[in-house]
Amino acid sequence: MRANSGSRISYFLEEAIRGIGLPARFTFPFYYAPHPLAIIAATELQQYLETQTHLDHNFGLDADAEGMAIGKMFGVLVVQDREGKLGYLSAFSGKLADSNDHPEFVPPVFDMLAEDSFFLQGAAIINTINARLEAIESDKKYQQLRLDLERFTTQSLQETGALRKQLKSNKEGRKQVREQERNKLGAQDYAALEADLIRQSLHDKRALNLLTNQWEQVLDETRTGLAPFEQAIDLLKNERKERSAALQEQLFEQYMFLNKDGKNKSLQDIFSLTAFGKPPAAAGECATPKLLQFAFANGYRPLAMAEFWWGAPPKSEIRKHKQYYPACTGKCKPILAHMLEGMAVDENPFLHIAEASSALEIVYEDDSLIVVNKPAGLRSVPGVDIQESVYTRLQSLLGDAEPLMVHRLDMDTSGLLVVAKTPQAHKHIQRQFLQGTVRKRYRALLSKVIDKPEGEIDLPLSADLYNRPRQLVCFETGKKSITRWKVIKRYESTTKVDLWPLTGRTHQLRMHSAHALGLNAPIVGDDLYGTVSERMYLHAAHLEFMHPRTKEKISFEVEEGF
Repeated sequence: MRANSGSRISYFLEEAIRGIGLPARFTFPFYYAPHPLAIIAATELQQYLETQTHLDHNFGLDADAEGMAIGKMFGVLVVQDREGKLGYLSAFSGKLADSNDHPEFVPPVFDMLAEDSFFLQGAAIINTINARLEAIESDKKYQQLRLDLERFTTQSLQETGALRKQLKSNKEGRKQVREQERNKLGAQDYAALEADLIRQSLHDKRALNLLTNQWEQVLDETRTGLAPFEQAIDLLKNERKERSAALQEQLFEQYMFLNKDGKNKSLQDIFSLTAFGKPPAAAGECATPKLLQFAFANGYRPLAMAEFWWGAPPKSEIRKHKQYYPACTGKCKPILAHMLEGMAVDENPFLHIAEASSALEIVYEDDSLIVVNKPAGLRSVPGVDIQESVYTRLQSLLGDAEPLMVHRLDMDTSGLLVVAKTPQAHKHIQRQFLQGTVRKRYRALLSKVIDKPEGEIDLPLSADLYNRPRQLVCFETGKKSITRWKVIKRYESTTKVDLWPLTGRTHQLRMHSAHALGLNAPIVGDDLYGTVSERMYLHAAHLEFMHPRTKEKISFEVEEGF
């Protein structure tokens, strides 16, 4: 049941929530299964989005819609009002239909787009600077002078280069003449020859100096003509930079976030002690901080949250229509650490190891190396919060020998992992990984039926700096990432495939499986790029490399446990 216009809160119908208990603790925002109340709220919001007609926003779901398709993250917050009545608040991240504020959703923490706001006034000044810059840069005289400078520079280099080459040839010719005539001519004749050769050398130097000076004069005159334009451009760019920085700082100070105790903190204060040092762009505009801010400001008690994606997927990230996602880490984690301070929150599941990860099977061992079958849920190496790992397990098994990790598997990936016992073995095997001579094959269960029998995926990947450890597809700065794949078996709604990573990027197989330009089918149980299950169905099934001591190829195969 949607809220009345302006009230912002939607109350649940009694029959819709009958028999559903309240959550004992608030949702841990960065890894969660939505509470039943949050699912009801999200479903109602999705029904509203499907039927709304007044929001002039193209989510990319209608092929006939005009304008650029932009999907959005939406959030719901289940709350109790002052009388104990249950309802929920709704929010969107960023702007919706070019506006920050819609009556059906909570308002922004600070509305920078409000009429006559300092932000719009400051933005107008910056836009004026941009217009002045554009006017100068499009000036025909300025453009002609730039073209002239480029043309003259190229021509001067060509002509002086050609002359230098000719003069070098002349010098070699004079050298040969000296060698040929030194023993043939008498002293007087040879002296006359030498004088003539010196005159030729001086003539060549004067010719080079003359040409160089001529071109320098032409270039200096052109640069002089350009100078007033470029000086004006530099001044405007510096002014724009200073005004933008001041406006951004003023904007960050306006974003004040509450917690349950009524304590306010600005974005600037919140991010001052983080690795960023200052707030990243669009910090404070995500759904969950907006929801909590409105709840605290109006005396509502937050009970549970959930965020979902609505619309077409972006080109870089993995986002599926209607799928739930955690709050982002780079922008939201510092803010939510303040906003949730003092609240009872669900435990961080990343601090616990699943029971199923207890067994570590030794597949092969000799004096140089050890190969293990890593269970899903166990880290390869110790983390900040969890020390338990393949490394620590092997430390206790090997006694005095130090396990030297050559490569890693994601915590939720099972399968073959080789660990060196000696520095020599470590160096030798690691070199094979770096040179790409190690043969690896993974087996995965994908979350839909794949029609094609096999193929190759080439999607460059880079780290999502504001949402680690997630990765992005980026055709500008991403590193080359190639995966070969082949269907093994099709089921009713899933497909078992073999995957060969021809490069070794972080989350490569997971991204290439999930991305719309890849297989568009997240690995079953992939909690970052798909949906949560009892485990992630990805297994390192085959490993082949050269033994560091015998120099013979050795290979290992372990069947997947799914």
